[in-house]
Amino acid sequence: MTKAAGITPPPMPATLADTGLPMTLMRDILIKTMYRMSLNQVSEIARWVCLPFGMVQQLIDDARHERLVEAMGTLHATSTSNEMGFQLTEAGRKRAQDALAISEYYGAMPVPMDAYSEQVTRQSIRKIRISREELVAAMGDLILPEMLLDHLGPAVTSGRSILMYGPPGNGKSSISNGIRDAMGDHIYIPRAVVHAGQVISVYDPIVHTLVSDPAAAGGGGLRLSAQRYDPRYVLCERPTVITGGELSLGMLELKYNPVARTYQAPLQFKATGGVFIVDDLGRQEEPPQALINRWIVPLEMNYDILSLQSGEKFIVPFDTLVIFSTNFHPNEIFDQAALRRIFFKIKIDGPNQADFLKIFALVAKKRRMPLDEATMIHLLETKYPTIDNIFANYQPVFLIDQMIAICEFEGRPYQMSPELIDRAWANMFVQDEVIVK
Repeated sequence: MTKAAGITPPPMPATLADTGLPMTLMRDILIKTMYRMSLNQVSEIARWVCLPFGMVQQLIDDARHERLVEAMGTLHATSTSNEMGFQLTEAGRKRAQDALAISEYYGAMPVPMDAYSEQVTRQSIRKIRISREELVAAMGDLILPEMLLDHLGPAVTSGRSILMYGPPGNGKSSISNGIRDAMGDHIYIPRAVVHAGQVISVYDPIVHTLVSDPAAAGGGGLRLSAQRYDPRYVLCERPTVITGGELSLGMLELKYNPVARTYQAPLQFKATGGVFIVDDLGRQEEPPQALINRWIVPLEMNYDILSLQSGEKFIVPFDTLVIFSTNFHPNEIFDQAALRRIFFKIKIDGPNQADFLKIFALVAKKRRMPLDEATMIHLLETKYPTIDNIFANYQPVFLIDQMIAICEFEGRPYQMSPELIDRAWANMFVQDEVIVK
């Protein structure tokens, strides 16, 4: 499958049985939603529980037979709708309160884990094929050696784990973001999944970027009826989760809220079908080896194991491109068994002098800073020999921004000069010295 071929959407359930959910679970979520949101029209209820109008009407009818819901009559129809209103009976409100005492979850009907696993297979990140041209375009203004692209291309296309390492300031984070942008297509994310009666919230607006769907345009029940896929899902860009020094092992496990008695999916589960970037590996509280040990099963078996509050363990799909980025040499932070489980190891070095000059000229053009030959000669022949001619990708941006700041403060037009380069250079490095305390 290529990106242009599109993703097979989750099929629209034709009956309540097609949802794969027990009737009691659907009934409880229905009445909890009516109770919490004070809803009384089927179209509004359908919008909140994310089921087609007809299926919600059937749930309402079944609840009426159980005397949990009663009709309010056509007098409650609004000027814009001829719908009959419904409200919870006293028994219905009691049942809603009892159900909320067990779990505060209400709203969108969840998707059974098995059904979601099937959808993950249909939209697997391992089915994406990215061309060299697409990868280069996604990198934006980054100037990368051809040999580096030769390594990155197969790594991204495989959907397997990647370790990028090398000296700081050479674009490892930018390359990670470029890989994310190269994905470019859309997948379907469930609002929630369910396992053993426990609902786990998945959709997270911080992680998932919604894509407007013309087929779902409109409102209320009509929108849900016209939609071409299961409305319990939302169409999103392939997700990206970026973590750094704040990452802990606890963030990779189900998060249980003891007050609401609900679960929140861990970060790597929210990243399913997308990219999980662990930046600054080695800066976390847990040692890198411990983090990799947590990932051994997912990286090798393409599934993860999570635990409920009860201690019950269950399997969830793991379909994520994991990118580790570190300034440490891999042999310093991993043993060989851990390194073996990371499929691609790519060193990101600093640019050579020719590429450095290309980057410098590109940044200067974007910043509207005129180049000056005498300044560039001074930089290359006087300043860089003091650091053994070690170039880094961040240095042109740093030096030019420093000169711009000086020019703006002193009221000069943007310009380069050896004197300004010396002042900018002084801020790029800190001199080793003993400070008297």
